[in-house]
Amino acid sequence: MARSAVRIEFVVDDGAREELEARAEAELAEATRICEALLFAAEAPLDEAELARRLPEGAPLLAALERLRADYAPRGVNLARAGKKWFFRTSPDLAYALTHKQVEEKKLSRAAIETLAIIAYHQPTTRAEIEELRGVAISKGTLDVLLETGWVRLRGRRKAPGRPITYGTTDQFLMHFGLEQIGDLPGLDELKATGLFEGRLPKDFRVPQPTDDTALRDDEEPLEDETPGLLDFEFPEAEIGEPEVGAEEE
Repeated sequence: MARSAVRIEFVVDDGAREELEARAEAELAEATRICEALLFAAEAPLDEAELARRLPEGAPLLAALERLRADYAPRGVNLARAGKKWFFRTSPDLAYALTHKQVEEKKLSRAAIETLAIIAYHQPTTRAEIEELRGVAISKGTLDVLLETGWVRLRGRRKAPGRPITYGTTDQFLMHFGLEQIGDLPGLDELKATGLFEGRLPKDFRVPQPTDDTALRDDEEPLEDETPGLLDFEFPEAEIGEPEVGAEEE
């Protein structure tokens, strides 16, 4: 004859529960203070892994960061996130109070903007794939400009003939455009709402879901320890040099 299961209940009295809650709150408060100190002292955005390494083992890192972000939300300095990196920055609505000189901005060429958009949505992507999507050849100068801005990085090499370099976006790209993650880029419906697409689109037209996973994919291999400046050996000799920015075909 089978025995019936015995249900065991653990009863925690109010005093013990309050003690546990107080201990959890104390750990959260301490983790928040440590994160605040680390982020204020940092010269550059800190990765979540680095913050976790500085906290006591088992400390609630994400909860501490979210509490810190909420605490600073109404202040003149806000806590912001780009990818897995966190940093303090001036509240955007106070930019006018800090402007003290006229900054001359250098605009990207249309070719550079289109190339940046393709890399953002299709990364990891190669120069040949960018050219196929744009329908026109791009100069080495266009990619050089995007690399110099810090918005685009060399990811690795495609496991294909010629081992072409693959490109992807950076955390600086996210920071500049006010994105927390690459998935926050607008989708097709949002782009249509801005008026960027007019008329009827092809039936199979779609906007890819972007991803900036730092891990190399199965069809990529890591960059080797090559001499700087020689990584783009796949560019034809005719394009090597210092082409004028925006001089390529539009």
